[in-house]
Amino acid sequence: MSFKFTVSDVIPATPRAVYDAWLDSRKHAAMTGAKAKASAKPGGTWSAADAYCWGVNLELVPGKKIVQSWRSSDFAAEDPDSKIAVTLKASPGGAKVILLHSAIPDSQAESGYKDGWFDFYFNPMKAYFGAQRKKPAARRKPAARRAVKK
Repeated sequence: MSFKFTVSDVIPATPRAVYDAWLDSRKHAAMTGAKAKASAKPGGTWSAADAYCWGVNLELVPGKKIVQSWRSSDFAAEDPDSKIAVTLKASPGGAKVILLHSAIPDSQAESGYKDGWFDFYFNPMKAYFGAQRKKPAARRKPAARRAVKK
């Protein structure tokens, strides 16, 4: 027997920006604050949270959906992989991220993974993408003030 749960939150970014960051090693690490190795290819392997969790990309729909096998260092060797399905939708305030974590082994039923998605993903992602939005755009001189070389 296994169990599942769904968590969601709104991240201040576009669905495509979240998708791209999730599947890019450098950006994934920046948005979660922990070492990550990502792949943007179906069948590609990934690890995150300083190698606490890892798996394989099972299905990728650019800007819309990421499905990955998922296991953590807390799983017993005989435990099968669990699975995450991350659905991304445009929403007021950014991207609504809906994460279904399924096929979690009974041995992990009290693991705290549900809270972990907020503590180690959604909350750091909100800070990361919020800071991205606050960065000032490069300033250009108004056209009338640009020097014209003769």
